[in-house]
Amino acid sequence: MKTRVYGSTGKSASEIGFGAWQLGNRQDWEAMEDNAAIRLVHEALEQGVNFYDTAPNYGRGKSEELLGKALYGKRERTVINTKFGHPAEGGSDYGAAQIRKSLDSSLQRLQTDYVDSVLLHNPPFEVLDGKYGHYEVLESLKSEGKILSYGVSVDTAAEMLEVIRHTNIGVIEVMFNIFYQETAEAFNIAKEKDIALIIKVPLDSGWLSGKYSSESTFSGVRSRWSPEVIRKRAELLEQIKFITDENTTMTMAALRFILAYPEVTTVIPGVRNSTQLHENISASHSEMPQEHVQRLQELWEKKIKHQNLGW
Repeated sequence: MKTRVYGSTGKSASEIGFGAWQLGNRQDWEAMEDNAAIRLVHEALEQGVNFYDTAPNYGRGKSEELLGKALYGKRERTVINTKFGHPAEGGSDYGAAQIRKSLDSSLQRLQTDYVDSVLLHNPPFEVLDGKYGHYEVLESLKSEGKILSYGVSVDTAAEMLEVIRHTNIGVIEVMFNIFYQETAEAFNIAKEKDIALIIKVPLDSGWLSGKYSSESTFSGVRSRWSPEVIRKRAELLEQIKFITDENTTMTMAALRFILAYPEVTTVIPGVRNSTQLHENISASHSEMPQEHVQRLQELWEKKIKHQNLGW
């Protein structure tokens, strides 16, 4: 597994990380049994995956709890990122005064005395510039050794630029994939500021795994797509099949497209079983041909950029 420098933390993160939204999450997914989840984390670690992304509201605290059990005694081999803003009990609370309490609860569930980074979890735009005191609290936690770095999880280039211009954050988690390339506009300035970039939703909520079609039906969190959006997405899938071959699945190619950007630190596909884990990891074994990268960039500019595909 290749690694990339994780901002200014002094650590390196595996190119392929472990998105832990699914762990113990009975609200949005068919939850895996606890021991199976722990075994999957152990398998990932043994395969060189050292970066783990979680949040208090993933499985209402269960994701952090399972990671804590799985990584107990192995903490020095890992890089852990968690978040603030959506408490384990549900809802949202972005009040700066709640950051310390949230982090302490996360540390307890994760069975560690520090995390490598903590992010404001998709906060309102007006929070990003720091005028409400969030970053002062985070700086205090950093000086106490409870976090090594901090930042935000956002969805757009405008949000990235807002926080970069007004703060000294060290990490941004952001949406980016073949079907959603808008955020690449802010990648260069993030790199110049030594900001680690974590890429979320890398498979476009499963579409870039190649397993969906115009005939697919969805439930749970994926029921948000209208028939029109499903049709558009299916048509786009047909147009990008050139990135696959007998040795390259759609998943592998989708992850390699993201890793073709040197500004990216790590990408965090979700993983529910050993098969998915090994497919994700295989993306780090080779690079996407530059001509494929360019064709996908052109497809975005000409045919995708102004479409409403949701997420």
